[in-house]
Amino acid sequence: MPKDTFEAAEAGSVLPAPFGGRSGSARARREARALAGPEKAAILFLCLGEKRGTALMQKLSEADIQTITRAMAGLGSIPAEVVEEVMEEFTYHVTEGGEVYGSFAVAEGMLRGFLPEAQVTQIMNQVRGRRNENRGMWDRFSALNESVIANYLRGEHEQTAAAILTNVAPDVAAKVLPMLGPDKMQEVAERMMTMDAVPLHMMRQIEETLQQEVIGSASRSSGGDTQQRMADLFNKLDREAFDKIAPVLEERHPERFFAIKQRMFTFADLAKLDMQDLARVMRGMEGSMLPLALRGAEKELRDTFLAALPARTRDMLLDEMNTMGPVRGREVRAAQVAMVDLAKDLAEQEVIRLPLDDEDELIE
Repeated sequence: MPKDTFEAAEAGSVLPAPFGGRSGSARARREARALAGPEKAAILFLCLGEKRGTALMQKLSEADIQTITRAMAGLGSIPAEVVEEVMEEFTYHVTEGGEVYGSFAVAEGMLRGFLPEAQVTQIMNQVRGRRNENRGMWDRFSALNESVIANYLRGEHEQTAAAILTNVAPDVAAKVLPMLGPDKMQEVAERMMTMDAVPLHMMRQIEETLQQEVIGSASRSSGGDTQQRMADLFNKLDREAFDKIAPVLEERHPERFFAIKQRMFTFADLAKLDMQDLARVMRGMEGSMLPLALRGAEKELRDTFLAALPARTRDMLLDEMNTMGPVRGREVRAAQVAMVDLAKDLAEQEVIRLPLDDEDELIE
């Protein structure tokens, strides 16, 4: 029996009556509570019968065996109602308060008691393989965009959402929870705190559903994410290198390359910003990065940037550009990429608004 259940029996703990909905007599409850822990354990062994009781007895320490044997020998006749009370007390502790500990080592030790070594090794390898496969599935799920996970969990029962978030990486769960909304976030968090072990068959069903409905769907719809990653890559790519590969890519993959170009935001696109937003971006550039970025821009584009600045600031910037001397092309391109990245960061913070795409209409 579980260790803490036996210890509770030794303490003669008093449980609320009736147990499990039964209504034993008050006398039976009093007599059951008067029994010592070893006597209650002895009753349980007697109820198991000689065969099962002997098998269980073999798992106890020698000291426990002696204690229970002495109690069993002195029990005498125990009324059926008292036996029922003891059994219900044991059931209560197992279902409500008793805990058991399982691990690979425990399972492997039990298997070695009745199976050949080769078969034990085969079974444990299969179990470990299944566990690693499941962990891989959870790693893939955790790697999804937080909004994708949150959108899925909004339609799930709070208990299911709690079971899922318990298995994802903590930093991912921390981002997803607030996206569920205040009420559901509180309910899910509370269930995560109080959750017991999820039954194995339910966990397998959850894993199969996630694999089919979420992870599989995300894999099938990742084309847009690929295009955005390529657009970000091309934005940061050396301009000369991009100009070399662009004609070939456009010829071989015209539709895909066009879609990627639509997602690209280049240094030249900064000129499409609202003048105030463009000025905010330029003010955010550090050190000599701004004059370096403008130094490599074409005159028409550079004039657009300068027009967004106050006259005094513009004159100071021109003076700095004129006194810089020769600059390396890669340093200019790095400064321009930094300016594009700053604009994107400010847009994500909703400090500025990036120019609209050609297909995006502004509805007043």
